[in-house]
Amino acid sequence: MQNRSETSFGRVTRRTFLGTSVAGTVSLINPLPSRAGEPCSPRDIKTITTGPKGYCGWPTVTRRTNGELIVVWSGDRGGHVCPFGAVQMMRSNDNGETWTWPRTILDGAIDDRDAGILETSRGTLLVTTFTSLAYEPLLNAELERISEKKNKKKNKTNAEEQELEQDDDEKEKKKVKPWPKKRLKQWMAAHNRLSDEQRQQELGEWMIRSTDGGLTWSERYPTIVNSPHGPIELSDGRLLYAGKELWNGSKRIGVCVSEDDGLSWSWLAEIPTRSGDDPGAYHELHAVEATDGRIIVHIRNHNKVDASATLQSESSDGGQTWSEPKAIGVWGFPSFLTRLRDGRLLMSYGYRRKPYGNLARVSTDCGHSWCEPITISDDGPGGDLGYPSTVELDDGTLLTVWYEGIGNGHHAVLRQARWTLDA
Repeated sequence: MQNRSETSFGRVTRRTFLGTSVAGTVSLINPLPSRAGEPCSPRDIKTITTGPKGYCGWPTVTRRTNGELIVVWSGDRGGHVCPFGAVQMMRSNDNGETWTWPRTILDGAIDDRDAGILETSRGTLLVTTFTSLAYEPLLNAELERISEKKNKKKNKTNAEEQELEQDDDEKEKKKVKPWPKKRLKQWMAAHNRLSDEQRQQELGEWMIRSTDGGLTWSERYPTIVNSPHGPIELSDGRLLYAGKELWNGSKRIGVCVSEDDGLSWSWLAEIPTRSGDDPGAYHELHAVEATDGRIIVHIRNHNKVDASATLQSESSDGGQTWSEPKAIGVWGFPSFLTRLRDGRLLMSYGYRRKPYGNLARVSTDCGHSWCEPITISDDGPGGDLGYPSTVELDDGTLLTVWYEGIGNGHHAVLRQARWTLDA
């Protein structure tokens, strides 16, 4: 759940519980990063968010049984880390040619982040998110800077004030710039909506549910775990949610299940930790069921071994037990998994190394091996991008949606590619 961006206000930490990283693609044999793969053919790439300037992040797209596309994301943001995020939604009824105006479907009192979506076989729409206070260290640092500056100015001589101004000049050179007054005012107004205790109570992993095609939505309710793209449906009708417990202190990863169309969730199994790894450095899981019945889960890894790589764990008993995670030769994150109509598995993931963009790989053997990388996009302005998700259209065309930061870290858009796999 996790990346970093540089802004004019200093280093921004997306989430306090994840280390800084960049990603690329590597070979299992050669630890040096390989170049991105050859482009898919053809590619039709465009920006699909049309609302006011702001920051859109961490989307998921799904295709309903009636052919409608729905994309959800964290919008109404002031940047990669801020107190304002809300879950928003758009629809397309022409395979992504046009999209409706964004609609906010969940807006809590603190930051609502990564949004996932699934349509179940019963036609129910399930949207996932989690709440975060990752903005607090940034706000506290700015308040501390202001307080220190005020204290230094008390009873200073002219010479001392000149020295203080020189100190400010040095901070300017180091890119530790004071916040604009408007930004600080907005952050404080959002922060003060709740008390410290109330803000802590708002932390959670959440789901909302719609049984009328997304016209109306339930109140949010807890899901035990979270991951950016949410749960999947298995062939036996169960819903399986591979993710991480974020706020209860354990930070364990594993799978939860629902047998009532997403109304309630129960813990099923923990995914084991690879020998020598810290399980706290596993993040942002996603699952797919292969044609042989095995369930494949991909994990974003930030341990020293295979740092910034995707790990894979597998279950052959419906999610009851899982294999130890292993590297699959892919640097990049997080992975979104889908099964194509011909049975092949497709993983799409962000590529935060020049050329910045998004890649995909295909498995023709139920996840036992993955092909060389395929380029979906390679024109990103920097590493603040990714979280791609992919759906298959009626004609076999693939449609991928991701987010992409633009400018100084306070503006990001949703982009879309329509592409096909070469035979």
